[in-house]
Amino acid sequence: MDLTPFAEAVGATGPVAITGRRGRTIGGAVDAAVPVVRAPAGVESVAVAEMTCACGAGTPVEELQAALAEQGQFVALPDGGTVGGALAVGRSGPLRLGHGPLRDALLQVRVVVADGSVVKAGGPTVKNVSGFDLCRLFVGSLGTVAFAGDVILRTRPLPPERRWFAGPADPFACFRRLYRPAAVLWDGGTTWVCLEGHAADVASQAAAVGLPEVEGPPALPQGGRASLPHAELRDVPWAPGTFVAEVGVGVVHLSEPAPRRTPDPALVALHRRIKDAFDPTHRLNPGRDPLAADG
Repeated sequence: MDLTPFAEAVGATGPVAITGRRGRTIGGAVDAAVPVVRAPAGVESVAVAEMTCACGAGTPVEELQAALAEQGQFVALPDGGTVGGALAVGRSGPLRLGHGPLRDALLQVRVVVADGSVVKAGGPTVKNVSGFDLCRLFVGSLGTVAFAGDVILRTRPLPPERRWFAGPADPFACFRRLYRPAAVLWDGGTTWVCLEGHAADVASQAAAVGLPEVEGPPALPQGGRASLPHAELRDVPWAPGTFVAEVGVGVVHLSEPAPRRTPDPALVALHRRIKDAFDPTHRLNPGRDPLAADG
């Protein structure tokens, strides 16, 4: 994909912001007066045998998933928004327990950095990294160190079956009893379990927990997020029904804003050094701050 027009739009001076579908607004808002650019869109290729795909960062997630589904594959990105937006926010979907963290899906990214040049990080194969993996730096950075132009992602086979079950059950007992569930969610009263795989295996696992089948997962609260050690999830301080916890992961989705955390001063200093190194004039997405994103 030719990123020259995108790099020219970003330029080398003056504040500039990048946007997708504006569906993920965390970590502060960019000044409305700042010029906005959009990353290139479109699915470039699906390498079925290599289990990778290439697309513009502005590609809607559902468009990419539809193209992959035709080949019996999918990529572990949360629903909604654009591919670049999902990576910039860095939050996995509710199936992280089974699919792994979102950052593991990114193999290669070409970005436009603060001086307007195009830089590549990573490579097009699964085992491609020696030294520090810069791809991971860009995931969750909210576009504050560089703007993603196009990416190569790791794909996965679509499971023969994906079924959800829910009911009043001990989520921690379910987690211990099941073999590699795709998700175990809990709101303090109801437990949801997602099972993937061959029909016989899913049926066997479902019998082990004895929960009725349901349409799908609960709607995740959008008030805020918190991260807790798995061992502390049973004693969450929130009332039943006001949260949904990802058992085995530790992420808790809250109906209310998450309690504010004071970042460790060493972490703050590290973030500032990275920002100064990649964006010395702080022109990229001014107003956004990964440290201000809860959870």
